[in-house]
Amino acid sequence: AMAKNIKTAVLTTEPQMHCSGCENKVKNNLRFVKGIKQIETNLEKQNIVVTYDADKTTVQKLIKSLRKAGYTATEVKKK
Repeated sequence: AMAKNIKTAVLTTEPQMHCSGCENKVKNNLRFVKGIKQIETNLEKQNIVVTYDADKTTVQKLIKSLRKAGYTATEVKKK
């Protein structure tokens, strides 16, 4: 089998997540996106780290999924 095209995206949200309820809302929405491997939310850093299969989904799809949850997500460019 070929190695999967696994990538990691770091997103921030507007409005910001402010509780575990927000975090769960974000995770529950992203969970339905195909190709998601792992979702980590961090309230302190105000970011969402998503590990995904780039053959099955894109950052745009992640952002679109978060929009359904009421969040405007932006990808944090890696330095």
